[in-house]
Order: sequence, then C-alpha cells, then structure tokens
Amino acid sequence: MFGRRKVVSSRPVAERNQFSTRIPGADTLVSRTQQLAATMALPAASSYHSLNVHEDGAQALQALRDMIDGATHTVDLCTFVFAHDGIGDEIAQSLKRRVRDGIRVRLLVDGVGAYLGGHPDFSSLRAEGVQVVLFVPPLRSSLRGRTNLRNHRKLVIADGRWMWCGGRNLAAEYFEADAASRSGRLPWIDLSFDLQGALAQQAQQQFEQDWKFASRDAFPVPSPALSQAAPAGEAIGQLIASGPDQVDDTLYTLLLSGFFVSRRRIMAVTPYFVPDPTLLMSLTLAARRGVAVDLLMPKKSNHRLADLARHRALRELTAAGARVWFLPRMIHAKAVIIDEELALIGTANLDERSLFLNYELMVAFYATTDIQRFAQWIERQQDGAVAYQARPVGLWREIAEGLLIWLAFQL
Repeated sequence: MFGRRKVVSSRPVAERNQFSTRIPGADTLVSRTQQLAATMALPAASSYHSLNVHEDGAQALQALRDMIDGATHTVDLCTFVFAHDGIGDEIAQSLKRRVRDGIRVRLLVDGVGAYLGGHPDFSSLRAEGVQVVLFVPPLRSSLRGRTNLRNHRKLVIADGRWMWCGGRNLAAEYFEADAASRSGRLPWIDLSFDLQGALAQQAQQQFEQDWKFASRDAFPVPSPALSQAAPAGEAIGQLIASGPDQVDDTLYTLLLSGFFVSRRRIMAVTPYFVPDPTLLMSLTLAARRGVAVDLLMPKKSNHRLADLARHRALRELTAAGARVWFLPRMIHAKAVIIDEELALIGTANLDERSLFLNYELMVAFYATTDIQRFAQWIERQQDGAVAYQARPVGLWREIAEGLLIWLAFQL
C-alpha cells in the first residue's frame, strides 16, 4: 500500500526504443505480443521441445521426481511455499540425496511462504550441502520497505536444460489427493508443465537473477542462445517475468493488449479474481464485442476476503455477456488463452497483487497444438463447473465490496 513497488529504475525513452525493432511476420496476435514484449526488454521468444502438460498432481509429482533424479550437474528450485509435510519432506530427502551424488542443489523459498509452509527444516538441508536462501525474509531483510513484494514464482530447472513450472507450490495439497482428503477437503486442482530446450536456458537465467538478488551471490551461467526461429521439430515460447524486477508491468500489459484485440474467444482460469478497473474493462469490452469470454474459478477459494471482493467484477462481466464458471473444489491454476493463438501459463493470478506487487513467472506459448492441449485441459476441468448467477446486492454489501477492492493489493 505504501512505498515503491519496483526495485529497478524507469528506462529512458531512447533506451526503450532500441528494443522496438519490428518482429518479422504477419500482423498477428503472436507477432504483436512478441513486439510488445520486445519493447519491455523481455527475452526474445525461444525454442523448446518435449512439452509435458501435467494432467493432475500425480503426473506433476512424477515429472518433478524424474527431473531431480535425472539431473547430472545442477538442480535449482524456486517456490513460494516449501511445506513441512509429506511432499515437502520427500523433496527435501531427494535434494539431500542428489547433493551426496555430487550434484549442486540450490533452493530459493520466499521469506513469507517459508512460514506458511509450517517451518520446514532448512537447517538439515543446509547441513547436507543444499544451498538454501530465503527471499526477503520479513523480519531479517535489509531491504526495508520491500517486504510486501513477494516472490510467487515456482520454477525447477535441471542442468539448465529442463524446466518445470506452473501454479503448484511444493506442498501436499498441490500433488496428493490423499493429503487433502485426510484434512476433510477435496484435493486441489492445479496446472503445471515441464519442457526442455533453449527456453529452459532462459528460465535458468531468471533463476540466477532471483538468486543473486536474494543471496547477493552470483553463479555465472552461459547466456542462452536466443532465436526467432525454432529448430526443426521444436516450438516457440517466451518467458514472461513480471514484478518489481521489471521496469514495466509486463504481464498486465500483455493481458490488456491481448484482451483488447481478441476476436473469438478468451479462456481464463484463476483462483482469485480481483482485477483493477482497466483489466476488467478490457474483458467486458471483449464480451460486448461478441468475443466468447469464459472465466473458471473455485466457488470457494482458500482466501475468503478475495472471494468477497470478486463479486462486483463478476457482476459486471456477466452483465456484459461473459460466462463465469464455479468449480465446487479449489482450483489453483493460472492460465489465459486468447483466440487459441496465445496461451499464458504459470504462476500469476488475475488480481492486483499478482499483477502489480508479486514476482511472477508466466510462459507464453505460441504453437497451436500446444495451446490446444492447455485449452483441452481447461475444458476438462470446466465439465464439473456450474454457471455463476449474479444476484442483486444491497447498499451495505456494495460498501463492503468497495472497501475490499480498495485493499485489493493486500489480498
């Protein structure tokens, strides 16, 4: 609410213009997105292969195990929550074992998320040789005034060539149906993926930047070879880092641009929907233009205040013709697909905290076949959803919602 929300300075116009060379190709959503990303100095689109979209927590966990066990040189993990539970403890033991195998292992955990995870035993990890750093711990950080800027990125990289990313924290409810059922709750639904190639090299560089910021220590890695054309058999994707370490509000800018130029369909999945007025307007205008706008979210999330704050926006959306779908269980996935030409998948929610305060990481997918895989995953989840029905609200409810929206940055 107070203080600066950026840790980098604004870029002069002349410097910004050096990134504005026009991306070759037709005037498509893909070319416009890449052009806009270039003006914000984001890494150029790069190639990847072997995309694995995790259908559920079991597949996501197995992919994570395979990455850690298959690494031959390095394993780097960045997460918001590293829980002291069955999943967190299993991963911790795997990391210790890989250190004993001679693998360099680093673990970057958000300073607030570490407390949310039930105080995992980082000391035993360090004793075994795992390098552990907390990102801006709120009570011990020298970066005073920045403790509200949290690292919400979730990223695992093996050998700088294989990346795992998405909405899942390293905690049982994101992977195990058994853990959720023992607590009396339905298991959470989330979306993650892994892939290999040059795009993973870009992710490695992003991890290095976050590690250097949090630890004041840099580990040199080769710069990734970036190209606009994919090798034969490989697709093109783009790493979209968003947050205080970016001059621009990168993801927010790309979302606005995509929503305003959308022509056919917008599919969005988010656990929390508390948009600012401009983002909400871009979605309502798309719906009024005849674009099919579908928003999938949980009927009841794990953040009660966010659930209360979302209703004004949902009423405006549905009044414009958008369709809002409620799942009877918690869905924590973060995905936006526009016209099946662009998919943004990763860690950012459609709320002001994710878009303006948190360090977030999304991947822009441009390959039609891969976008369709994500779209089909969303449609499968939507099968069990019910349509949101807006209801009239009284004066006091309007006032309460207004207060919550005013505090949206903190939700």
